[in-house]
Amino acid sequence: MSTEALLKVKDLKTYFDVTKGLFSPKQIVKAVDGVSFEVKENETFGLVGESGCGKSTLGRTIVKLYEPESGEIDFNGQSIATIKGKALKNYHKEMQMIFQDPYASLDPRMTVGEIIKEPMIIHKIYDSDKEREERVVELLKIVGLKPDHIRRYPAEFSGGQRQRIGIARALAVDPKFIVCDEPISALDVSIQAQVINLLKNIQKEMGLSYIFIAHDLSMVKHISDKIGVMYLGSMMEIGPSNDVYHRPLHPYTVALLSAIPIPDPEVAKKKQRIILQGEIPSPINSPKGCAFCTRCQQATERCRSERPKPIKVGERYVSCFLYEK
Repeated sequence: MSTEALLKVKDLKTYFDVTKGLFSPKQIVKAVDGVSFEVKENETFGLVGESGCGKSTLGRTIVKLYEPESGEIDFNGQSIATIKGKALKNYHKEMQMIFQDPYASLDPRMTVGEIIKEPMIIHKIYDSDKEREERVVELLKIVGLKPDHIRRYPAEFSGGQRQRIGIARALAVDPKFIVCDEPISALDVSIQAQVINLLKNIQKEMGLSYIFIAHDLSMVKHISDKIGVMYLGSMMEIGPSNDVYHRPLHPYTVALLSAIPIPDPEVAKKKQRIILQGEIPSPINSPKGCAFCTRCQQATERCRSERPKPIKVGERYVSCFLYEK
């Protein structure tokens, strides 16, 4: 694995103006609020956190479906935070996305062949329709579908098969990087494992890098090299997958891991579940200090008034005053 980062995100902020009326007070949702991390070539960066923490917004900002408020996004040595036009089109060839809902992300009026060929036509890949069709058949085989599926419509497939079509569409332009936005959350548990294994095999064969967004920390651990834990638009902890999973540092990560069910009843009885008190604050009126201070049992007055910066602890970064030397 290369030591050079393919994707570098620094102090990225994505805000949305949700002011309701002309004379209403200004209301800004801080969906992503100062996030920094790196992803190397052939690496999978897992992104976890509760619903509404900004995971999907972060992924869509990196793909440039949303415009960032500020911050830096460097991809393969190029700054892309403000690119437009042809440069943005070229970036989208290298950076693709697999969407969460396999039912909503495919056009029901197009055949599978047309859906997968469309990116090739947009980016002018291959000279003839015959070559594009041959590539579509090849991609269908790669994702575990049959060549004769090329003439069928999305409505004729199950959720797992539709997600495979979405993966094939993302691969159609030979990208270097794919943002997987909760690609297994709408699927049955048995199908989830199949899709995860498929993504791992494709990564190994094609040398891809992933950002894998999910709620399930145990599933993220299975596919990820590094894990980032988000809460209310902020990154709480980043580190190697095994370290974060087995030796969590941030109180929020500890609480998340305590909620993972254990199949052994005897072990489950001995496990201490941490129940977080209170509601997640609104991203419109987020806390002045640490984003997690309103629900953290170890919070101090400093936590409520000052925002912690990422502190290096071994191979990890954790945004918590507990680890200051």
